[in-house]
Amino acid sequence: MRIGFAQINPTVGDLRGNYDKILAAYERLVSLGAELVLTPELAATGYPPQDLVFKTRFVPQNLEVVERLHGAIGKVPLLVGYVDRNEGRGRPFYNAAALLARGEPLRKSYKTLLPTYDVFDEDRYFEPGRGGEVFVIAGRRVGVTICEDIWTERYLPRRLYGVDPVAGLVERGAEIIVNLSASPFALDKIETRREMVEALARLHHRPIAYCNLVGGNDQLVFDGSSIAFNRAGELIAQLPSFQTAEVVVETESNEAAPLPPTTATAELHGALSLGMRDYLSKCNFKTAVLGLSGGIDSAVVAAIAVDSLGADNVIGVSMPSPFSSRGSVDDAHALARNLGLRCLDVPIANAFESFKDQFQEIFAGRPEDTTEENMQARLRGMILMSLSNKFGHLLLTTGNKSELAVGYCTMYGDMAGGLAVISDVPKTLVYQLARWINRDREIIPAATINKPPSAELKPGQVDQDSLPPYDVLDQVLQLYVEENKSAQEIGARGFDEKTIRWIQQRVDLNEYKRAQAAPGLKVTSRAFGLGRRMPIAQRYSDLNLSFTR
Repeated sequence: MRIGFAQINPTVGDLRGNYDKILAAYERLVSLGAELVLTPELAATGYPPQDLVFKTRFVPQNLEVVERLHGAIGKVPLLVGYVDRNEGRGRPFYNAAALLARGEPLRKSYKTLLPTYDVFDEDRYFEPGRGGEVFVIAGRRVGVTICEDIWTERYLPRRLYGVDPVAGLVERGAEIIVNLSASPFALDKIETRREMVEALARLHHRPIAYCNLVGGNDQLVFDGSSIAFNRAGELIAQLPSFQTAEVVVETESNEAAPLPPTTATAELHGALSLGMRDYLSKCNFKTAVLGLSGGIDSAVVAAIAVDSLGADNVIGVSMPSPFSSRGSVDDAHALARNLGLRCLDVPIANAFESFKDQFQEIFAGRPEDTTEENMQARLRGMILMSLSNKFGHLLLTTGNKSELAVGYCTMYGDMAGGLAVISDVPKTLVYQLARWINRDREIIPAATINKPPSAELKPGQVDQDSLPPYDVLDQVLQLYVEENKSAQEIGARGFDEKTIRWIQQRVDLNEYKRAQAAPGLKVTSRAFGLGRRMPIAQRYSDLNLSFTR
């Protein structure tokens, strides 16, 4: 069967815009000889629609989109994702796929496995289906699955389900398996999906066509990377990552598809660039502003912003204080020149001294400390927000995951902004990104990469005055935050107990800061916020529990 993949980028809630994208892709794929056109999960509404489904007219209007598609397409069937009503008991809706063809009745298949872990919350909205449907299309029996339905236990966080939709469809005579997917990006996930679908194709000796969503929707980035395997488990199609694409695939092909040359760092950069571009465009921003400190975090964010938006749409701001080194100011300007973006100079020295003067009497007898350090960050935040307000720029924050984890950041200062671009990128990966950005020529100045990182809020300050070395910090954070390991388990890996306890306590104590952070782009297996929901007011510690009388 010749299956057309419509790897499209829907916008959540843009029902008319999504309709236009689906229909245009359908028409192009039919012209290329498709016998069936496949869209991603919930293509009509965008994924995830979240509580939009509870708005009184949202689901009826999404059903109208499906009806209009039914009337607009031809004899070649379209399999499109949408939200259907549940008229019986249970949750009010189904995560559904509609099979549409002119002159044929609308046929439906419902998602069976509803993920409710990590960033997913489908059990809040949807009633589970009963194994999916097998449709006869162009003389072939096609089994329909939706995203999670195809994820086998080996690739899930634990044994979650008591049914196997793919095996059930094969038992019912499915000759081909198709999957409408909205699988968000995370590091190494593209390869994991390929491995999983290949194993399923080999196990069941069936071709599998897996059509994934592409685009950024709030904190989630969907990479596309749609794939097809023949019945022998050979990869016969790999669609591009981080861009829309359309291709027709013959499921009986024996011609192996080459894997695109890429690296994990290139994929990370692609995800961040796409996530930023779509966040701005889907929220109706055209330009962005950010502070340029001469440090590596702001340099990487600036480079990603220029890649995503174009240099003419990015404004950098250098805001030196009395503690800013000449080298850092020069590095910020060199970066701006290399990227071709405009850099404004707004020194904060006079404002800082004036602001401190207001507290001379109130703070009399107390030494300067982090209070005065944070004043500098907050003055910079006010400058950047003023530019955002006056010119309509979206303010990009530049803090990384390592800093956010342990609270090495200032509320209403460097945390102020509309999008936290690298808040799910550990510091060690920030350095990898910087080197990848410089792979062909020097964009980020070498001094920015090579000098010890510093907030430059007091004389001679460097990050390692306050933090463990980043290679140690990031490894412990990986174990504690992403893998939920206890201090004892982390200590068994050879890390210093005092360091582990310090990191653990800082992560727990700074939940209140992260609750006030700008939304960030999720790129690891577990991001703060959407992917990790912790109480702020809590006193749990994994120290040995003891009761005293």
